Amino acid sequence: MTRESSRARLLYDSVATQSAGLVIHRYSTSFGLASRLLGAGVRGHVENIYALVRLADEVVDGVAADAELAPNEILRLLDGLERETLEAIEVGYSTNLIVHAFALTAREVSFGPELVEPFFASMRADITETEHTPESFDAYVYGSAEVVGLMCLSAFLQGHIVTDTQRSTLVDGARHLGAAFQKINFLRDLAADFAGLGRSYFPGVNVETFSEAAKLEIVADIENDLRIARASLPLLPSSSRRAVILAQGLFGELTARLRETPASVLAQTRVRVPNPVKLRIAASAVAGRLPKEQQ
Repeated sequence: MTRESSRARLLYDSVATQSAGLVIHRYSTSFGLASRLLGAGVRGHVENIYALVRLADEVVDGVAADAELAPNEILRLLDGLERETLEAIEVGYSTNLIVHAFALTAREVSFGPELVEPFFASMRADITETEHTPESFDAYVYGSAEVVGLMCLSAFLQGHIVTDTQRSTLVDGARHLGAAFQKINFLRDLAADFAGLGRSYFPGVNVETFSEAAKLEIVADIENDLRIARASLPLLPSSSRRAVILAQGLFGELTARLRETPASVLAQTRVRVPNPVKLRIAASAVAGRLPKEQQ
């Protein structure tokens, strides 16, 4: 590689990662806030991962749908994005800046089709399925959220040595934190998903007959996910621990509010964490601890 071609490659990589970094801060206040607590090297990788996840989501539920594309056309675009992503990981280049940035991360922190393919399988399920069985729900949550946690964990652990036992605990924590996040979103978006997208994610749950007992069962499952994830926090490298503590704290606060909100209200509105409360949780995370009520 000549010096000029090397410069051109570095410039392209830099523009790609900067483009990916813009996505997280424009699309998600919570994740954008958490990413600021990551070490500089880790932050770029997480931003690259988030950007591709958001890009795929926009194909399935966002701008592509707003453009009134037919489901089969959306499916074609999603399949194309998956092929392009897998090829970029293999060869190290894509004409799509977001895909290129994601591939840079995948190649550097060592993950590939084993995590990418389940993710796209779950994205496809959003196009073809409106109700889930327990089995399809578990597969969907794994592909849409748990594998994203595992991608991020690969970035967190790059350059760090952990024992097999520690790695097992960290993998379990990453999967359960991802699962908690997804289930929280399903529960707080219950009405919007049903009315706007015709989807019912939780098996056997109908928004029109959503009961307090059903809500409490779901909340208890989320609380168990968060409990398992919490056990892995001390094992995380310092470069990522505070950011994950912040995510855990925000998810814990949302879960508490979902528990307190009547099922009849959840079926009609979306629960949020007020900004002053987010800042309080962020201050605890900066200090390296969860809020007292979640410890």
